[in-house]
Amino acid sequence: MSPTSSPDAFPRGFASDNFAGVHPRILERIAAVNHGHAMAYGDDAVTARARAAFDRMFGQPVATHFVFNGTAANVLALMAFQKPYGAVLCSDLAHLWNDESTAPERTLGMRVMPLPSVDGKIEPAALAAVLARSHGVHGVLPVALTLTQPTEVGTLYTLAELRTLVDLAHAHGVGVHVDGARLGCAVAALGIGPREMLLASGVDCLSFGGTKHGLLCGEAVVFLKPGLAADFPFWQKHAMQLASKMRFIAAQFEALLEEDLWVENGRRANAMAASLHHAVKDLAFVEVAFPVQVNSVFARIPLRLLEPLQRETFFWPWDEAAGLVRWMCAFDTAAADIARFVATLHRLART
Repeated sequence: MSPTSSPDAFPRGFASDNFAGVHPRILERIAAVNHGHAMAYGDDAVTARARAAFDRMFGQPVATHFVFNGTAANVLALMAFQKPYGAVLCSDLAHLWNDESTAPERTLGMRVMPLPSVDGKIEPAALAAVLARSHGVHGVLPVALTLTQPTEVGTLYTLAELRTLVDLAHAHGVGVHVDGARLGCAVAALGIGPREMLLASGVDCLSFGGTKHGLLCGEAVVFLKPGLAADFPFWQKHAMQLASKMRFIAAQFEALLEEDLWVENGRRANAMAASLHHAVKDLAFVEVAFPVQVNSVFARIPLRLLEPLQRETFFWPWDEAAGLVRWMCAFDTAAADIARFVATLHRLART
């Protein structure tokens, strides 16, 4: 029985790039390292090669560690700035604020402070206002800023915008982390490599997305500032994120970085979202809510269409009361998926 005819197969839709399968090259690499024995907990040759691949990507040694999921990647990266009287600043739409449950507060023991955003992006004035506040020992002390690139609503910080926020944070002694769960989409869209985008901008550490770019499981935490990650192995073990058979996570990243597969997967997902946007942007009953810059389309549709459309091609509402939905494309989204979805949208709108 083929995978597409399996009773467990879920049709491709627009819910999330987490719904997508595993890229064939990733599966091949997992199988390729599945022989013999290897040192456990990351002391193996495969993990060493994957870490070296990140060094090459950034053009200098960086400290790379592999964890199971994105929540752990974000929270453990921020442990580099942890102070029990501190706060982490983020966008009011950030995953850290809206979708990590209480994991940040529980693990970090710090306050998470959301800042108002415009099209998902923190504006320098909003950051400056918080950093300028002072209530002495009676107030919380900002110690870290986390930026999402691309943002939760599919928009992009330009290089200039990113550098402005990083410089402002650093001027106040605040460390900077980037949530790059979909970083490949950002690199593909902006045409700027990770060295120029992140390292040259002064970003201190990064959560590098794997799952959304075609991995079975696994995310990378990359420390760009030398010495910042000295205690990471202890944080990783404490948080139950140290894989015994680490080579199977690391092998996936080795394959993902080869020939910039992660960027190519982001480029394909972006192109599908652009195609979807082109197909719906002029429809009278669809209002695109945010600029479409990477692999997502946020749109307002009539509430009567929401449930029947979801039944035929599943996706998540973003703000159901307002009729705001998110249509997310993945590396394996096909033109036929978009054509079928748009045809369904037209048909339901006529009923």
